[in-house]
Formats: sequence, C-alpha cells, structure tokens
Amino acid sequence: MKLVLSEEQQQLREAVRAFLRAASPLPKVREGYDPQVYARLNGELGLSGLIVPEEYGGAGAGMTELAVVLEETGAALLPGPFLTTAFATVALTRVRDKELLTGIAEGRVQAALAEPAGGAGLAHDGSAVRGTLAQVLSGMDAGVLVAPAQGGEGVVLVAVDLAGPGVTRTPLETLDPTRGQARVELDGAPARVLGPRPDIGDRLCVALAAEQLGVMRAALDAIVAYAKVRVAFGRYIGSYQGVKHKLADMHGKLEQAESIVRYAAWAADESPDELPEAAALAQAYVGRACFEVARDHLLLHGGIGYTWEHDAHLFYKRAKADEVLMGPPRIHRARLAALLEL
Repeated sequence: MKLVLSEEQQQLREAVRAFLRAASPLPKVREGYDPQVYARLNGELGLSGLIVPEEYGGAGAGMTELAVVLEETGAALLPGPFLTTAFATVALTRVRDKELLTGIAEGRVQAALAEPAGGAGLAHDGSAVRGTLAQVLSGMDAGVLVAPAQGGEGVVLVAVDLAGPGVTRTPLETLDPTRGQARVELDGAPARVLGPRPDIGDRLCVALAAEQLGVMRAALDAIVAYAKVRVAFGRYIGSYQGVKHKLADMHGKLEQAESIVRYAAWAADESPDELPEAAALAQAYVGRACFEVARDHLLLHGGIGYTWEHDAHLFYKRAKADEVLMGPPRIHRARLAALLEL
C-alpha cells in the first residue's frame, strides 16, 4: 500500500493547482462554466485524457493520478462538466469505445454520465432510446450522454448526442450554483450501444471522494487564514480556545480523509479485491466529513460567512451537493458493514 504521492504525482498536483489559481480563481467561478478554461485545461495539461489509454491518445494514467487532479479541481470549485466527464471516462475505459475515448482525450468531447443520478427508466430498442432522466450532472454543458438502458439483450451502456433529435434538456435550479444539472427527456433519440453496462460504482465513489478531499482542504485553508487576521475584542480569533479546538478537529478530519482517499485510489489501481471496502469507506466517511468541515468553515467566518458576497457558501453548497451525489453516507455505511459481515 502506498499513501504518499510520488514525485511525478506531486508535480502533477502543483501544475494543476497553479493553472486553476490563474485561470479559474474563485471570483471567476461565480460566472459559471467557461469553455475556454476547459480548452486550456485539456490543451495545456491534457487532463481530459489523463486516464484514457495511450492507444486512444490519452496518458494511460490510473485512478491515483485522477484523484490528484480531482482534489485540485474540487479545491478550486471548478464549474462545468469535468467531474462528470471523468465519470464517463471511467465507464468508457471499461467498454473501450474508440470514438468517444479519442474525442475526450483530444478535448473535443465533454460527456455526462447518468449513473450518479440513476439510469433507471431508459429503454433501448436497438437504434433509439426512450425515457427520462430526472437529474443529469452538467447535463446542459455536456455534448454526449453516456447512460445505461434496458434492451432486449439486457442492460447496456449507450451514447446519445445531447444536441441531436429526440432530446429535450431542461436546466434545473440546484443547490450548488457552480455546477448545474438538467432534466433530460429522450423520445426516440438515436443512440449507439457501447457494450454491456460495466460495474464502475466503486471507482465513481473514489473519484468523488477525491473532489471532496479538495473541497475540505480549501475550506480549511481559507478559515485558518481568516483566523490569523480577524480581530475580535482586541485579539485574533485564532487565539481563542474555542476556535483553535474547532480548527484542530477540522484538521483531524482532513488528515483521516486524505489517508482514506489515497488508500481507495491505490486499491482501484493495484488491489481490486480491496476496492469495494475502500470505496464504501471513502463515501461513508469523506462525504460527511467534507460537509462538516465546509459547514464549520462557514460558521467560523461569523456574520460575513452568511453573505452572498463571501465564498464560504460556495464551499458549503458544493460539499452538500457532493455528499448526496452517490447516495447519502448511510447507504455506504450499510454497504461497508455488509462487506465486513458486521
């Protein structure tokens, strides 16, 4: 087991962090999805093709490297379809669809995976798909929908052009203003069968936990910095015992979450037998811990933290949206208990 990043992985982290700090600072995050940022993200750093196999033009990296990148995009609250494209890429590497994998690696394709929001209700007749997806993450920003559908040969994975005929997309009002969702109605939309539906739930849990780790880190960094400069009653608030103890608790949660995410990413790459327990643990612990850190980070900012002008509510909302994206933590706790035969 390896829980410490290699030198190359640390360099990847620093490159992504520096890029996002310059190209997508928090004031820009409020403006929403910017295709130009994505074009640079993929063109200069090649992040869209990170886990795409080399034979399709990607870097052929593993979940550990993807986790490093998602931690940084989470910390930056990057708007848009990067997470859901990563989800879709995880699925596509299992069915090895050349057309979509090549498009993703080249940065031409942003894909939305229906899996986190549920793919039940779609029916495929061999050439077209029908049904409604109530919530599709980044459904208005992505160009291709990858979703499971029931057909005569069982449940298969299909690809649908979201700009094509038979597709109706309706933007939804969401808690998290930095990443939208859409209701997608498919009425005879042309679809291409990619293959049998792969079992990727554990890998999606790991990827999401990596983003949550980044949200936690950025929220804690922000409140620590604030506690060093905010003066109340003639003292920096960081000198008060109540604040210091809360910050220490938040740091402890972050340290535990980092170990869990590093272990889960390692298991995904090196020890598939350990992945189900590691993935369930990641969402059972990291999801709730992320929300608690974001919540306390907002509270410790005091009155300013409740204003629309402050960024604290952006971290709070991303943390809550992520916490329930793959199902609430209690589902993962129950699954972990079952896996451990408790």
